[in-house]
Amino acid sequence: MNYERLYAYRFRDIDQEARIAVWQEIGPHVHELMGRPRRVLDPAAGRGEFIGAVPAAETWAVDEVSYPEAAHKPDTTVVVSPIMEAELPAEHFDGVFVSNFLEHLRDQEAIAAFLEKMHGAMEPGGRIAIMGPNFRYCSSEYWDCADHYVALTHVAIAEHLYAAGFEPQRIVPRYLPYSFRGILPPSRTLTRLYLRTPPAWRLLGKQFLVIGNRTG
Repeated sequence: MNYERLYAYRFRDIDQEARIAVWQEIGPHVHELMGRPRRVLDPAAGRGEFIGAVPAAETWAVDEVSYPEAAHKPDTTVVVSPIMEAELPAEHFDGVFVSNFLEHLRDQEAIAAFLEKMHGAMEPGGRIAIMGPNFRYCSSEYWDCADHYVALTHVAIAEHLYAAGFEPQRIVPRYLPYSFRGILPPSRTLTRLYLRTPPAWRLLGKQFLVIGNRTG
């Protein structure tokens, strides 16, 4: 599948600068919830909206597509490769953020293998945060995406994390809205207000956020 063309079509009506601005709010918020890790890996970085916004001392971005418009910081280590083929330092990262990726893997075994690879790249005590569409709350639109293969909920993610050697620490069934293609345009101001208003998550959130601790 040509993912570059697929995503260009999917986000054809979305202003990329607006997406980056929204992630300037989401990135630091997730980083805070993770306990402010210093060495952060985004293993499916896409155009780099998260890794370009996270206030960590060392940042790594991996993606199998090279996006010229990617919003990486100048000192980010960029690896163009499928994540399962990428060479990563062992027990190095104290933070890994996985956003809207696991549902694109072929099956549950592929998810397990990916999380085991992340476990090996993280130092003991590091934290992994996984965000993605929660099938429980967005089933009517979940299969509209041509590259969704696996239906996941926050419960399944917690089980996957534990099986891969992580201890689930924080489970938020409803965190962000489903996508940037909603009624309201992407707005940094609205996003900041939304993130500061957890009761709104329970009303509008359709993506889970699950944070786990890498055990020894």
